[in-house]
Amino acid sequence: MDEITLRLFHPDDAPWLIERHGTLYAQEAGFDATFAPLVAEIVNDFIAMHDPEREAGWVAEAGGQPLGSIFCVALSEDIAKLRLFLLDPGARGRGLGQRMLSHCMAFARKAGYRGMQLATHESHRAACALYARNGWRIATSHPVRSYGCDLVEQTWEIRFH
Repeated sequence: MDEITLRLFHPDDAPWLIERHGTLYAQEAGFDATFAPLVAEIVNDFIAMHDPEREAGWVAEAGGQPLGSIFCVALSEDIAKLRLFLLDPGARGRGLGQRMLSHCMAFARKAGYRGMQLATHESHRAACALYARNGWRIATSHPVRSYGCDLVEQTWEIRFH
């Protein structure tokens, strides 16, 4: 595989990002068609309103082909939110997720946040293990019915020292 680079998200990436989230979450988690429109709303809000000093999105790619995404957005003055973290199945298992997470967390620290938060589901075991290895902790966990599935929604947090 070509060298994998991590570059800033560009609005031209939006169609790919929305499609991949919708497709992969349908295939891997059984999510219904309500998920992709939520991703589109998040992406469109980011494009329209993000503060480039405190918020950024990145796309991992090799040979011009996108492989994944991760975003850091403001949740509050002191807390950043990790969003839209995705890695194509063919790019998994090589440390790219760790690299992307580390990059996003370093950006949040440099931007002056005191910590980060993210929302995920218990069923995303590999991602949850990655968060735990990096010092994140579950803040809340509760059953929900979302995207046509019964899920256990989790909020994870990390505080920077």
